[in-house]
Order: sequence, then structure tokens, then C-alpha cells
Amino acid sequence: MKKLVLFSLIVVLFFSTREIFAQELKKLTFDEVIKIAEEQSPNALIAKHRFRSSYWQFRSYQAQFRPSLTLRGTVPNYSNGFDKVYNSTTNQYTYVAKNTISSSATLSLAQAIGLTGTTISLQSGLNHLYDYGENALLPRQYNINPVSINLTQPIRQYNSLRWQKKIEPVKYEAAKKTYLSNIEGVHVSAVMNFFSLALAQINKQIAEMNYSNADTLYRIAKGRYQLGTIAEDELLQMQLSYLNSETARKKADMNLRDREIRLRSFLGYNENVRIELIIPDNIPDLQVDMKEVLDLALKNNPDLMTQQINVLNAQSSVAQAKASMGLNASLNASLGLSQRGPDFMTTLENPNQSQTINIGFTLPILDWGRGRGNYKMAKSSLELTQTTAKQAITDFQQNLFLDVEQFNLQKSQVAIAAKSDTVAMKRYEVTKQRFLIGKIAVLDLNDADSRKDENKRAYLQSLQDYWNYFYNMRSLTLFDFISKKPLETDYDKLLQ
Repeated sequence: MKKLVLFSLIVVLFFSTREIFAQELKKLTFDEVIKIAEEQSPNALIAKHRFRSSYWQFRSYQAQFRPSLTLRGTVPNYSNGFDKVYNSTTNQYTYVAKNTISSSATLSLAQAIGLTGTTISLQSGLNHLYDYGENALLPRQYNINPVSINLTQPIRQYNSLRWQKKIEPVKYEAAKKTYLSNIEGVHVSAVMNFFSLALAQINKQIAEMNYSNADTLYRIAKGRYQLGTIAEDELLQMQLSYLNSETARKKADMNLRDREIRLRSFLGYNENVRIELIIPDNIPDLQVDMKEVLDLALKNNPDLMTQQINVLNAQSSVAQAKASMGLNASLNASLGLSQRGPDFMTTLENPNQSQTINIGFTLPILDWGRGRGNYKMAKSSLELTQTTAKQAITDFQQNLFLDVEQFNLQKSQVAIAAKSDTVAMKRYEVTKQRFLIGKIAVLDLNDADSRKDENKRAYLQSLQDYWNYFYNMRSLTLFDFISKKPLETDYDKLLQ
């Protein structure tokens, strides 16, 4: 039985050890976390796929202005029934049996002209009819249109192609800038996850150090209490600090694991990777100019471009509603050649000229004000969209001003926090030594200990605030203020 238990313990330890050594430890700096998040995090992949969708939407728009070659046909078309036919001999209609098989094909090369909404096409068609009914005069017939030129010209109609030519390029440009902005959003999330784990690491270190100190001080306090140099309440206070530090150490360990899992998932790593962060100890010496930031934001910010797109869409709706109120007409014209015959070769000889031209129109006479109402609603929607866009720009400028002011303050805030951390740590060491020689009470030591921990966390928070404002400002302006150049990417590579 003892051998079985021993064997089981060895097996458990063996596989546990294999699992530990199977994990890869990655020590990552702040810059490395930012780079990895940009390249392989799920959030970055989502941003890439959204850009791809916008790209293919833009390509579909462009395809409307390029020649299109289309083959249409019906092969075969079978019909069996009765047709009503006029008999000129008896001046009466009679029903005759119909048994036919027909086929048709049309090859069309079309080109749309966005400025006028015109569609021009070049067509070639072939029709074949085989009638195997008893009353068929010509069992087999061919009808061919070797070539024809067709034109469709809308008159006083809403030109969707013209408005798409105004809107779609702006949408695609906004999509490119939105991708860059989304990547900066990934950077902001990376900052949050990095410093969340960094704080957990600091808390773990603080908890371990506090536990070690509390253990040492509690042992000393017990010796002093036995000698009668401290009261029982001070001993109990030290014991309580020791117990609390043990609880804090366990909580810090659990929190560290949780934050590590979150960052690992954000970066796209699996459970076989362990992460340990190297906390940055410096920041760029950077101050930004408000006017420069505002000009860059007004030029590059995708949210402002979205407001512009909303106004263009509203203007398009007004144009569409206005066009539907009055006369709508369409000119259709066709000029070409055609011939028919009992066999295919005959239809190619001496083709006849064929022409068609017609103008179709629609004129609302009585619609009970529906067209006028739609037009008024569209105009009202346009005015609302324009007002909303102006207000959005005003709010954006005000918020940007505050963000710039906050960022410019962060460098001094980090410096103050770093100095406070150093002073608080030194104060704790001095207080601890004075407590050990009995010069101060335990409450003073606890206060110095708490201030030490608070200032360590405050320094880390100041670093996080600095990088949050930095990448948020990059997201708003799409400009790298350190290298002094616009943010760029290889869009062709994103489509691979």
C-alpha cells in the first residue's frame, strides 16, 4: 500500500513538472507588448478584416464605372400548349397546338457614365425556334442581331452613380483612417492590459515583502512582550498585521494569475506561455502644441470624416426626394442590324437595319402631397445632420483641448510620482529601523508601510496615464509625435 501511494506521488510530480517546464516564459518590455498587440492580437485582426470589407465595398463601387461583359441566355425553352392565332381567311381567332423548343443568347458590353447617368451598350444576339407541331409552316427559324448599339439616358431622374462618386471615395478614405485609429485603440487596450498585469506584479512583490517584514516584526514583538518592553495591545496589533499580510499575499497571487491570463489572451498567446513584464523606467521628453494637434485631428480624424459622409448621404436623399416630385423621363434608343431565316447561314446574308427609339415618362398628378412631404422630411433631415456635424466638431475640439492639456501635464506628474515613491520607500526604511530600536510606536510603522505601498502604486498609475493620453492623442490625430510623421501602414499587405 505504501509503495502504491509513493508511486502515485511520483507520477503526479512527474506530470506536474512536465507541465511547468512545458510553459515558455516570456519577459516582455512595454514596447514589445505594444508591437505584439499590433501584429497578432485578436483586436488587431478584427480591425484588419473590417478594413478588408470596406476595401471590397469600394472595389464594387469602382466596378460600376468600368465596362461589363455579360452573356445571357435561355437553353432550352420548351413549350407545349395552345396559342390563339388569327385566321385571315375566316377573319376569326382559332386555337392551334403549339409544340416548340427555343433557345436564345445575348452578349452585351455595357458602360455606365456617372456624370450623366447614361448607359451605353453594344449587343449581339441569336434566337433559335424549332416548331415540331403539325400546323407549323416553318419548323425551324433563326433570328440574329449581329450588332446593335443601345443607349439609355435618364431625364430629370435621381442619378445614383453621381452621388456614389461623391460619397464612396470619402468612405474608403475614412475606412483607411479608421483602420489606423483602430490600431491605436489596440495600443490603448495594450496599455491597459500591460499596466494591469504590472500592477499585479507590484502588488505581489509588495505583498511578499510586507509578509516577510510582518513576520520578522511579529517575532521581534513577541520577544519584547516577553521582556515586558511593549504592551499586549501592541503585540496583538503586530499579530493582526502579520495575519493580514498573509491574506494579502494570497489575494495578490490570485490577482496576478488573473491579470496574466487576460494579457495572454489579449496578445493571442495560448496557456503554454507565461508572461513576466519589465516595467518601463522612463518616458519620452515630449510636449505637444495645441494648434498642431487640432489641425492634424481636423484633417485625419475618421469620426469627423464620418460626419462629412452623413451630410453627403443626407444631401443625396434630398436630391432623390426632389427628383421624385416632378417629371421623370427616360430616353431609350437602339440602332443595329437584324435578319431571320430558316437556317443559320441565311441569317448572316444581307442583314437589315433596325432602329428603335422611345421616351418613357412618369408624372405624378395626384399624390396627396406625398412627394412634397418626402422632400420636406429629407430637407429637415439634412439640416439636422448638418447641425449634428457642427456640434460634433465643436465638442471634439473642446475634448481635444482637455486631452492635450492633460498630456502635457503627465510628464511632471510622472516625475513627482517617481520622487514620491523614492521618498516613501526611504521613509519606511528609516521608520522600520527606528521601530527596531524602540524609538517609535507600531502605528507610525504601519503608516509608513501604507504610504510606501500607495506611492509605489501611484507611480505605476502615473505611467499608465501618460501612455493612455499619448496613444489616445495618436488615435485622434493619426500622427506619431515622437518620430514627427503621420501614421502609415501597408494597405496592400492587409489584403493578402
